Amino acid sequence: MRQTASATYFRPLQNVTVLWISIGDAVANCNYFSRLDPSQRLRRAVHANDSLLVQRILKSHPKLIHNPDTSPNGLSNSNLHLAASLGHLDICRVLVANGHEDPTPALNENHQTALMLAAAAGHTEVVHFLSETNPSSIPRRDIRGRDAVMEASLGGHDTVLQILLTFAPNGAAAAVQASDVDGNTSLHFASSNGNLLVLRTLLAAGADAEKRNIWSWKAVAYSATVQAEVYLKNLVVDIEKRRRAKSDADDTTRKIAAVRMVDPDAAAGD
Repeated sequence: MRQTASATYFRPLQNVTVLWISIGDAVANCNYFSRLDPSQRLRRAVHANDSLLVQRILKSHPKLIHNPDTSPNGLSNSNLHLAASLGHLDICRVLVANGHEDPTPALNENHQTALMLAAAAGHTEVVHFLSETNPSSIPRRDIRGRDAVMEASLGGHDTVLQILLTFAPNGAAAAVQASDVDGNTSLHFASSNGNLLVLRTLLAAGADAEKRNIWSWKAVAYSATVQAEVYLKNLVVDIEKRRRAKSDADDTTRKIAAVRMVDPDAAAGD
């Protein structure tokens, strides 16, 4: 009886001890977070997708609007680079509203914009927001000569690609004709990925399947699969037939317009 009573008596004390340990851990974590450098707290808030905390830190430390990552593998990515690569739309909205992209888009060590990282990762909502906010960032090139359209094509993100082509400042046709330092176009990258929808979108926008890179290879030579190669060849043939049909129709229209019309006054005089 004494052992049972003793065990029952000490059980609440054990619970109190556990409670005090839990509270102590929480306080220690709070103290640790408060001791962090503001730049580290801001980056953690971006990782956590806490837009309210990001806004609060920026209000106290407005100079941290870019906050480049100085770690060995950080590539000096800014807050917007990080948020865009993670697909955190609310964070992107807060950063842009606070002037992150003024007067020009921020670039990392590879001269990449946040839009490029979002396009490569396939974050549709972020790409739409950044493209709509600043269309001039769409054709910007990194150190390899690649732009956001190429990144989307390489990643096989058809919806992202269509958004970029819609907002491209010089038009979709010009966007798909661009090439990197190796002469590779978006069609080269899409072919290597093997995404059939992306191939169709690029060709419909005016991509040149005959264009060669600096090694004289066409896009079809980089086909990821036999299926992608056959599909691309068939698309090229189909588009060429449509172009010829349209050209013939235009010629017919011009010939009809060139026919001499009878002068009504001359006809009346006769």
